[in-house]
Amino acid sequence: MKLRVSAVQYHLHTIHTFDEFADQAEHYIKTAAEFGTEFILFPEFLTTQLLSIGDGQGKALEIGDLPDFSEQYRELFIRLAARENMHIIAGTHVIRRNGKLYNTAHLFYPDGRVAEQAKLHITPTEVDEWNITPGEGLEIFETEKGKIAMLTCYDIEFPEIVRMARAKGANVIFSPSCTDDRHGFYRVRYTSHARAVENEVYVVSTGTVGALQTVDFMRANFGQAAVITPNDIPFPPRGILAEGEINQDMIVTADLDLDLLEQVRKKGSVSTWRDRRTDLYPDWKA
Repeated sequence: MKLRVSAVQYHLHTIHTFDEFADQAEHYIKTAAEFGTEFILFPEFLTTQLLSIGDGQGKALEIGDLPDFSEQYRELFIRLAARENMHIIAGTHVIRRNGKLYNTAHLFYPDGRVAEQAKLHITPTEVDEWNITPGEGLEIFETEKGKIAMLTCYDIEFPEIVRMARAKGANVIFSPSCTDDRHGFYRVRYTSHARAVENEVYVVSTGTVGALQTVDFMRANFGQAAVITPNDIPFPPRGILAEGEINQDMIVTADLDLDLLEQVRKKGSVSTWRDRRTDLYPDWKA
């Protein structure tokens, strides 16, 4: 079984209305539909672009204003997922629950369902500047093409949580990201490769590009999309099925072969999942 995925290097720039945001998102989705994409991934903090709309007095909105756009955000991607018969991982959007802010990835199913995964590991900037609260648990999502997980940016840097996702049956990890410089980008990129090797899974990652000149902590972005595989003979030698041009406004698309993944798990050069030494170190269940 195969599934076709696309990852969007989303270009952040100042906008003036929600409709401008909707038009840009729809453009990427229409483009992916032309390639026959079944799952499309947008980056972390996708909706911070809405903060650039401003308050009418030339000042950007604040992070606590983002939940006010939640209904429009959900309606937009529910409509587009149904129309294009596509699974849309619409990056992350900041929601408010019980008075707390959560940086939350959203999966929009073609049948109208919406699933959420709050980011589990929160960066110092998110805590200190935006008062973001970490999520409380890992969710695995059933789709017609198998189980997937959504682990946002910093989450992918923690091997334990991806071990949990793999143990729960996830074959594909979608990792929306947002990094402002090379250091942050390569932390996410290199650990994505490590997680793919350790767990024999695919990792689909992308980040924001461009700049929001009026929005604090979103003034610089360094991003690149990539579809990452385990490093074994059936896959490309560098473990990359597809990758974009750094910091360019574009989409990358690739086919994930789940049967090939299973073959490598059984008869690959190495079997990093099967050969883990739980007699020497605890498995996630312990």
